[in-house]
Amino acid sequence: MDDPVPGLNRGSIIEAAERLAGVIVRTPLEPCPRLSVDTGARVYLKREDLQSVRSYKIRGAYNVMAQLSDAERAAGVVAASAGNHAQGVAFACATMGVQGRIYVPTTTPKQKRDRINWHGKGFVELIAVGETYDAAASAAQADVLRTGATWIHAFDDPRTASGQGTIGEEIVDQLGEAPDVVVLPVGGAGCMAGIVTYLRDVVPDVAIVGVEPSGAASLAAALVNGSPYTLDVIDPFVDGASVKRIGGLGHAVMAAAGARVVAHPDLAGIAQTPAVPVVELADVEVAPGSVTIMHVDEGAVCSTMLEMYQNEGIIAEPAGALATAALAELSLPANARVVSLVSGGNNDVSRYGEVIERSLVHRGLKHYFLVNFPQEPGALRRFLDEVLGPDDDITLFEYVKRNNRDTGEALVGIELGDPTGLEGLQSRMSRSRLNVERLEPGSPAYRYLT
Repeated sequence: MDDPVPGLNRGSIIEAAERLAGVIVRTPLEPCPRLSVDTGARVYLKREDLQSVRSYKIRGAYNVMAQLSDAERAAGVVAASAGNHAQGVAFACATMGVQGRIYVPTTTPKQKRDRINWHGKGFVELIAVGETYDAAASAAQADVLRTGATWIHAFDDPRTASGQGTIGEEIVDQLGEAPDVVVLPVGGAGCMAGIVTYLRDVVPDVAIVGVEPSGAASLAAALVNGSPYTLDVIDPFVDGASVKRIGGLGHAVMAAAGARVVAHPDLAGIAQTPAVPVVELADVEVAPGSVTIMHVDEGAVCSTMLEMYQNEGIIAEPAGALATAALAELSLPANARVVSLVSGGNNDVSRYGEVIERSLVHRGLKHYFLVNFPQEPGALRRFLDEVLGPDDDITLFEYVKRNNRDTGEALVGIELGDPTGLEGLQSRMSRSRLNVERLEPGSPAYRYLT
C-alpha cells in the first residue's frame, strides 16, 4: 500500500531520529499515579515540555533544516508559528548559522517571544502580525514569494512530520512494550500524522486519540468535509493548537487511518453527508486499532493545567495540557497502558489569571449576572444579605452606567463555594425584587468578559 503522504513513513522517521541524535532531548516517559487512579488505566506522560525549547517542535524544525541545500540555507529561512515551532526554527538557525525571519501572531505570549529571540541568538528577526497563526502564516508566505527565502512549515511538510514522528519511536522503546492507547494534542496535525504513521506500522493495534480545543476543531472539520476546511472563527486561547485550517498532510494521514470524529456543534452544516463517521462521545469505545478525533473545552484545559502544576509540578502550556485534559472524558480500558503527550511547557505566568478564570467557569464555580438594582436606598445591602449564599463571594462589581454608582444596573461576578449552589442562588434572585439576567458562557455579551 502506498504511503498516504509521499516522504512520510517509518523509514523517514527512523532517518529523522538519526539526524536528531545528540541535538534533541530524549524526553522521559513518566508514570502518573494520580491519573492512573482517576482513570483505572496505567497512565504515562511523555514529557516533551522538557525539550531544550520546551516543546516537541524542535524535532520537526531541525529535521527540515538539516536537509536543506547550501543554496536554500544561503537564501535564509522564513517560518510562521504560534511560538513553539518558532523556537525550534530559531534554535536551528543559530546552530547552523542561517538567517531567518519568523512571523508570529500578535497574541503570542511575551514569554514565547522572549524565548524565540534567546534561542535565535541574533540569527532571527521576529515579526508579529495578525491575531491568529493563519494570519501570521499568510504574511510569511508572502515574504517567501517576495524574497525567495526557504519556507519551513510548522506542520504541513513530510520532513516536519517525520521529525515529530520520532516521539512515537521513543514511546515504544521507552515503554518496552506496545501501548494500548496514545492520546495526542492536535493543532496543525503534523505531529499526530508523524506519530500515527510510525505507530500504525510498528504496533498497529494501538488505539489513538487526537484531541483538539473546542474552539478550533479544524481537523474534525476537514475529516467531515472530506478535505481541509477553513473555520470562520476560532478561539486562540490554546495558542499552540488553534488553527483555522488543518494541513493537507494531517488530513490525508488521518483519513487513511480511518479516523472517526466526535460530534461538535461547529461541524453542523459543513457536510450533509460526512466523509467519516461522526459519533457521540458517550458512544466512543477506545478499541484496538481505532483512531478518534475529539475535542475538549478550553476551561477543561485550564483545570488540567492547574492540576498538573499542583500535583505533578508540571508547568504545561494550554496546548501541552490538551491531551491530558481528554483523559477525564474518555472511557479507557481497565489497566490499559495509556500514553498522553505533554507537548509543551512555554506558558507565560501572566496568563494564569485567565487560566484560573476559565477553570472556575468550566467547573461551574464562576458566574456573571446583570443585576438591575431598584432606585431606593439599601438595595445593595439586601442583595448581599438576602441573595448571596454563606460560601458565595462577589469577585466583580461594576455599575454599567458610571455616572450613577448608587443605583441602577451592575455587572456582578459571583464565585460559588460549590457548583451545586447555582440553583439556590438563582432561586433567591427570582424571589428578590431584582431584575437579573445571567450572562451565559459563549454568548456575545459574555465574550467581552474573557
